[in-house]
This record gives sequence, C-alpha cells and structure tokens, in this order.
Amino acid sequence: MGKPVKITASKSLTLTNIVDYSHRVKGLDMIGIIDSHSPEVIEELKSYIFEGEANELTGGGIQFPNGIVLILGSELEIYHESCNGPFHVLTYFPTIEAMVAFSAWLSKRVTNITLSTQRVYEKSNIIQQKVKDLNGIFIPAHAFTPHKGIYGKGVHQSITEVFQLTDIDAIELGLSSDTNLVNGIAELSNISFISNSDAHSLEKIGREYQLIQMEEPSFNELVLALHHENGRMIVKNFGLHPRLGKYFQTSCEQCYTHVGKQTVCPNCSSSKITKGVFERLQELSDPNHKKVNRPPYIHQVPLEFIPKLGPKTLTKLRDHFGNEMNIIHQTSLSQLKEVVSEPIAKAIVLSRTGELSISAGGAGKYGKVE
Repeated sequence: MGKPVKITASKSLTLTNIVDYSHRVKGLDMIGIIDSHSPEVIEELKSYIFEGEANELTGGGIQFPNGIVLILGSELEIYHESCNGPFHVLTYFPTIEAMVAFSAWLSKRVTNITLSTQRVYEKSNIIQQKVKDLNGIFIPAHAFTPHKGIYGKGVHQSITEVFQLTDIDAIELGLSSDTNLVNGIAELSNISFISNSDAHSLEKIGREYQLIQMEEPSFNELVLALHHENGRMIVKNFGLHPRLGKYFQTSCEQCYTHVGKQTVCPNCSSSKITKGVFERLQELSDPNHKKVNRPPYIHQVPLEFIPKLGPKTLTKLRDHFGNEMNIIHQTSLSQLKEVVSEPIAKAIVLSRTGELSISAGGAGKYGKVE
C-alpha cells in the first residue's frame, strides 16, 4: 500500500496521490494508470474496493469518493522483427478481473511483472488479439516520437506492417505533434487521436488530455467515444504546443543544434542525430490526402514553462483560482494581475492564442518559451 505505481517515476506518484491530485489540482474526471498490471497495484485497488473506499462501475472503471474514475491500463514495449523497434503501446481493460487475467498472461512473457513498460516476448499480432479477447482498448503510444513510437521508431511507412488496423482503437499523438501535423496520414483517417500525458510525476498529470462527450465517465463510454458511436465523441484535444516537445525538430544529441537534413552537426561535428517528429511526419504525410474533419486541438503551455513562474507563484495561483485548467484557459488578464506580476499574467494569456515565442525542442530536450 502507498508504493509508487511506476518504478521509474517520482516516489510521490502513489495511487492515493494520483486520485487526489488529478481531480483537485488538475481538474480531471477520468484518468488511466498504465501500470495496473502490477500485482501490487491490483491488490491495492482490491483493498480500496473491499474497504468501501472505491467501487467498480458496471460500465467499467473504478470510481473514488471524489468522483474521479480510474481506467486500468498497461503500457507495453513490443519488438517486431520486420521493423526497427522497439515501440510502445497502451492497453486498457474494463474490470479488475480482466486486468488480473491479462497480468497473469503477461507475467509469462516479461522478465518482472512488477516493473513498468517492459519488453513483451511475444508476437505483436498475438498481443493485440489477447487485448481484444479481454475486451480491451489497444492504442499505439506517443506514436510519432523517435523514442519508441511506432511511426517514429518502428514501421517504415504503414502501421499495418505490425498490427491489424481494424483492432486499433486510437492513436496517441504524444509530445511534439498535434492533429494538424498528423492529419495527412491517410491510413489513420478513421481512427481517433488522443492526447494523453505520459506522467512520471504528479506535476506532469494533465499536461495533455481530451474533453470527451459521454453519458458518464466509464470504460464503456470511453470505447463508444473513441469510435464515435451513439453521440459519444472526443470534443477537443488539449496538449503541449508541438514546438515545446522534446523531439520536434531533427537535432544533434550532443549539443541540441537543429540540423535539418544534415547527417553531421554543423556546430560540434557529431554524427549522433535524432530525427524530429516534424520531419518524420513530412515523410509519412500524403500531400494528396484529403484531410479529415477532426476535433480542434487546443495548444496549451503548462504553467511550469512560463518564464519566472516558480513553485511558490504556482501555488499562489492554484490557491486563488482552483484547478490548473481554470488558470491556463479561463482566468482573465485582470484577474491574473491580482495574484502575479503583469509579465507572467500576460504570458499566460498569450499562451492561449499562440502568440508566445517558442524555441523548438529536439533530441530529448524540451522547447523553451522565450
């Protein structure tokens, strides 16, 4: 009880803290935990339900007293013989029973079931089929990044080199991309785009998220929304401005200079170059493809990226205006100026309209608001 849900993450990323912080500070109604395959996480969830501190919904998911619903997930690292790999996928399941079954199946195919995002020693088509047999959701994760994204690291041109397209429920855009950049990939025309946070700390929760039209927050309603059924749908995506992402432009791994199409860094002569998401999406996009009408993608600049906005100022803002999404998207300039300095207040307001000057990230280094 009370252990971090992710070995490689902050020690404060416990189940209790996630449930509280996600709702109270970040203003979320539903959250997925992608280390729910760990027996320790499963047992902790069972104890909450047994003690009446949470309940399993008939529509799938676990609801806590503050109203937030937890969706049980597992992130996997898959290697496929026909591509560069490895790459990551997200899987989500409706019930603890389904997650227990998946965890038992997975434990025979990974080195240590308690660890996060391990290499699964199984064929990709068998993994995908197992998820579907358990009525799960299957989503390629941070799909376009050079760091273990299926398009950025794995396949040469098409996702069908590895997976059944009809059994993919959504594509996670990840940092450094957005709907407009990805909308030129023809094979993804009928697949929903999601914008989720890969949060390794409480602070990173809600860095990306989506507004979803549902009857209630539950697993079954989420499935309907991903497939645009019965009036359920993703209404808006919210995410980091792509230029702030760690892999936006092709860059040198040694000095982070943007190198374009050059294979050697003009600044330090290193040949260690990481291809950017922007350049990779230019390779994948079909200029003749008629772009699909998709939900708007709202760029947001997390408050931690705003110059001179430190932890104490962030606490003041949260104490005054409530959850972080109110601050980023709703509060007026005059309201903000009552709490913080005018330059900080102006920067928050300008971040909503894309008027901030941003130097692009690359090769694992975040972009920067100038």
